[in-house]
Amino acid sequence: MGPQLNVSLCGELLNLEKLVVEKSASVEHWLRDSFNKNTPPFYSSVDLRNACFKLAPVDTNLFPAGFNNLGEKDLACTVQAFMTSVEKRCPDVENVLLIPENHTRNKYYLESLGNLFSILSNAGLTVRVGSINPELTQDLLIEYKNISSEKASFTIEPLLYSDGKLKLKGFDADLIVINNDFSSGIPPLLKKVKSQVIMPALDSSWTFRRKSNHFAKYNQVAKEFCEFLGADDWLINPMFEHCKKINFRNRQGEDCLNDHVSDLLKKIQMKYKNCEINKKPFVVVKADSGTYGMGVMTIRDASEIKNLNRRQRNKMSKIKEGVEVSDVLIQEGVYSFETFVNSGKEFVAEPVVYVVDRYVVGGFYRVHSERGLDENLNAPGMQFYPLPFENGCQFPALSKDPNSTTNRLYFYGVIARLAAIAASKEKIDN
Repeated sequence: MGPQLNVSLCGELLNLEKLVVEKSASVEHWLRDSFNKNTPPFYSSVDLRNACFKLAPVDTNLFPAGFNNLGEKDLACTVQAFMTSVEKRCPDVENVLLIPENHTRNKYYLESLGNLFSILSNAGLTVRVGSINPELTQDLLIEYKNISSEKASFTIEPLLYSDGKLKLKGFDADLIVINNDFSSGIPPLLKKVKSQVIMPALDSSWTFRRKSNHFAKYNQVAKEFCEFLGADDWLINPMFEHCKKINFRNRQGEDCLNDHVSDLLKKIQMKYKNCEINKKPFVVVKADSGTYGMGVMTIRDASEIKNLNRRQRNKMSKIKEGVEVSDVLIQEGVYSFETFVNSGKEFVAEPVVYVVDRYVVGGFYRVHSERGLDENLNAPGMQFYPLPFENGCQFPALSKDPNSTTNRLYFYGVIARLAAIAASKEKIDN
């Protein structure tokens, strides 16, 4: 069981990976310098797609879940990174209030939350969990299995507010850690907080953040990085367009969407032709904010836009918590020629890399047996397998072989850190 990559298609991407591995000391210096100029996100997760001829981030989440899918061997690295991330921002902190999503019935999210609770606790912090959900009026005991498959528990408590602070009964926190992306808006109580440090900052939430802005920043970072290496940035940089004032239900903005999809498909086709890539281009249309794989569709021909049926339009019209979609990102589709084999069955796979502050701490493969090479894998039926990052978090293998698992994961970590640098630049315009 494990990842299997069709390396025969890699071409220039394989050469870039080889260059990154061979010049890893210079690459690490470039990354350090970039992080020193911009404060990295408190934590993030980056979805990657590897088409063998192109490796690119397709989503960057600044309020990641999925901590239950990390490998047991990633724990020490993750705890140390959180120690650094907290000490840098709030050096005297002792008590931490962790505010989660309102998914009190989502078993997998609660497992992720429990593991995040455990990681922060092991980082030398006194952690309690408080819910912003007004429907939670009494303590809720959550039992779960941690990354080591041991039984564990934590309690979600109703939040209290007084004197400009969010508190729990008998607990006054120095630091608030948010694990809720607030897709539907910032809760009024959080806006009233005056004397506590909040991480990540509220302007990192989907209330304010836009994917089009992130990928505009990533475009700049990727170009600078590839100019430094003397490589074509398209190898790691997805092209994109942006449409505003969209309403899928009443077909508002359909012409804008059709034109941008058509233009982007032509650009991709031209690049494929120049690079002698014998594949059919596609784009992914996704809501410009939000996560959980909602508001996402694959388009292979612009004519599909006007032929969307009612079910497809309804699916695209809303994202998490019923938020209406009005802006969309049209992103160059990146195939996933990476597969994961389990019990003789082959799954399409995409790596998800976790970064805490500037440190790659681990990740996993998101796999789906019913989705194709050009489809969104973040959908019901997906499964997760930890990436073997214990040998490839921060440095490549001494062999310098670009086909080694360690070096491939190191390359993934470099791309994920470029996305984290891009995320750190988003706030400049806010």
